[in-house]
Amino acid sequence: MLMRGVLVTGASGFIGAHVVDLCAARGWDAWAWTRDAGRASARLGARARVVTRLDDIPAEAAIDAVVNLAGAPVFGPPWTRARRQLLIDSRVQTTEAVTGWCRRRASVPRVMASASAIGFYGTAGDAWLDETSPPQPQAFQSRLCVAREAATDAARELGMRVVNLRLGLVLGADGGILPQLARPAKFGMAAVIGDGRQWMSWIHLEDVLRVLELALADITLEGPINVVAPQPARQRDFQRALTRVLRRPLWLRVPGVVLHLALGEMAELLVRSQRVAPRRLNERGFGFRHPELEPALRALLKP
Repeated sequence: MLMRGVLVTGASGFIGAHVVDLCAARGWDAWAWTRDAGRASARLGARARVVTRLDDIPAEAAIDAVVNLAGAPVFGPPWTRARRQLLIDSRVQTTEAVTGWCRRRASVPRVMASASAIGFYGTAGDAWLDETSPPQPQAFQSRLCVAREAATDAARELGMRVVNLRLGLVLGADGGILPQLARPAKFGMAAVIGDGRQWMSWIHLEDVLRVLELALADITLEGPINVVAPQPARQRDFQRALTRVLRRPLWLRVPGVVLHLALGEMAELLVRSQRVAPRRLNERGFGFRHPELEPALRALLKP
């Protein structure tokens, strides 16, 4: 599909800034919708046209795709009632606003690729989860993802192709979870959480961008896609690989009950398993550049 312009929400975030780089590399015009124009302009420079109101995008601007990444970080302050509402609103209201803008366009974008998460499935111990696995409405992280995807799916009424990217733990050198894990590890403070047997479904940032490009280009691709590497790792094995790469010891253990006391339900993100398979990508023969954890970490953490 010929791509001329892309609207990116959440463009000044970790993944969003790399999506803008991808647009620049492909010669696509990137439009960044943000609440903080100064921050976005400082980070993105001339690589994107920054707007704080969607209706400031000229009617004649050729925008063929929407990459919807906006949303408050899930891992942060405890999930109080107010925080949960903020997490929902930052995803649902943003998506509804973008869909409303698409509806007002004389030329509706052809595709919306929207960030969801493997939190859609809740937790399942050692069981494999794929795109056919159901959500768990009793878990907040699952309800959050269901709400985002429902808001995104409304774009189908406009004739848009919708792809919900169910992201695992995205590993990148300049943002996301990896710097947060590597920082204590560099000081010998990496830790096994609980018994360390919980699964971590991860993916290298480069493969995330390649999946996104596939989602934008392949007109036969729609619906949910698990954006995870084919080989998830148990938490203890993840930490072992990380400390081997950094040449640091792994000796600390943090009981799961301590995290539950400190973080409440948010501790589920750290102490429960999500063993997720990229079934739809595998069926399409997608070739991961970084299928194995330790080489991926070495590529990201090399001097």
